[in-house]
Amino acid sequence: MAEKDITQKRLEDYPDVFADIFNVLLFKGEQVIKPTEEDLEPALPRSIYKMDEKIHEQERDVAKFWRSGQIRLALLGLENQSKVDNDMPLRVIGYDGAAYREQLNHDEESKPKMRYPVVTLVLYFGEKHWTAPRSLKKCFDIPPALNKFVNDYKIRVIEVAWLSDSVINKFQSDFRIVANFFKQRRLNKGYIASKQEWRHVQAVLELLAAATRDDRYVLEYDKEKERPKDMDAWLTEKINGGIAQGEKRLSKLMNLLLTSGKNQEAIEATTNPARRMELYREYNIALT
Repeated sequence: MAEKDITQKRLEDYPDVFADIFNVLLFKGEQVIKPTEEDLEPALPRSIYKMDEKIHEQERDVAKFWRSGQIRLALLGLENQSKVDNDMPLRVIGYDGAAYREQLNHDEESKPKMRYPVVTLVLYFGEKHWTAPRSLKKCFDIPPALNKFVNDYKIRVIEVAWLSDSVINKFQSDFRIVANFFKQRRLNKGYIASKQEWRHVQAVLELLAAATRDDRYVLEYDKEKERPKDMDAWLTEKINGGIAQGEKRLSKLMNLLLTSGKNQEAIEATTNPARRMELYREYNIALT
């Protein structure tokens, strides 16, 4: 999800958004992590490992050190996923393990006075439930005789589109807009804005555009001669207008398919979004 990673990293890298995500998802909304650059020190997302006598790099999506004064309390990481990934526990243990290994790569004078733990959240933006393993042991077919000797490593996957309203309402940053958008997109029942002030307008719109593969949000915002004063109302109008347009487009396609006796393709059009896009193009139905 290269395109999505770029936009999600831009939004999530803001201290207020980063702190908000962890405060809500780990601490039930309690303001444990302060959204300041003094408390959240940018961390290099890249780590290096050696394999086959070659040096390789691996890169997290977003990572920051949580600090208290000069002391690092923890390394906090975010990984973004739009699709289910069966190898996610392997990826996370690779990132976390590299962060722990880094704490050993110091001489006596420069090594940290206090070692710190690593916490990683996987933010999953898909519309279907996460069905892949959430623990390392589930990634393998372990012989029963070995099972008790294999150490496990669990990952924390957050299904953003399936968060409850009570959890979404705890977010105080622009991430509430994002979570609200993905949940309503999954439910596909129009859009009701979250009624809050937007702080990082461009970053939010670019994330939504990338997530939906629809640049309309960014393009139409850029065309505005005056920036909308009420972004909630503006986005509601754009999304609901798009939904209505989409319903007309699907209705036109269904009429063409059913009158041609192509019942199987009609079923595919209603159940498979990717196939529906192919049929739109095949029947020259404009997507805008």
